[in-house]
Amino acid sequence: MGPADLRGVRPGSGAIAVTTSGVLADWLSRRNLGERAEPFTFVVTPDGSLRLAPRRSEHVALARGDVVLSAGEMKFVQAGADWRVAEVTNQSTGFCPDPDSWLAVAAALDRIGVSHPGDFTDKVIFRLCTNCGERNIVRDDDFTCALCESALPAFWNFGPGDHH
Repeated sequence: MGPADLRGVRPGSGAIAVTTSGVLADWLSRRNLGERAEPFTFVVTPDGSLRLAPRRSEHVALARGDVVLSAGEMKFVQAGADWRVAEVTNQSTGFCPDPDSWLAVAAALDRIGVSHPGDFTDKVIFRLCTNCGERNIVRDDDFTCALCESALPAFWNFGPGDHH
């Protein structure tokens, strides 16, 4: 869903493919305190890999313009010598992932040995208006398009079963 001009990671963006908990710990240790205080942008790629970048990075750039299994924001806290995910959300207006994309996030974190809360700590419900094409965030179970006031679909509708 994101703009085509953002579909590439810019050199020096600080993005990383996290392959192990050690790689994550090293990357986080090199972030400044301000960056570590905020959530990081994340995507889970089609092969199940976790990519991270500083918060103001675009999800579509981090994904290199490819489809993803999930996307959102993730905050880490140190737990002894290790890091764990303290907060994680599917908030990405570039991809509009459904909350059921959590399974891909959990699998990516489990694969690299990083503990997590077991689900999104904040879930965002996205729907595409079938009448006007507007992307919507559903609040308070109000499935009404904010632009044209048409009824929004009850189920996620941004792609054919994938989360892009």
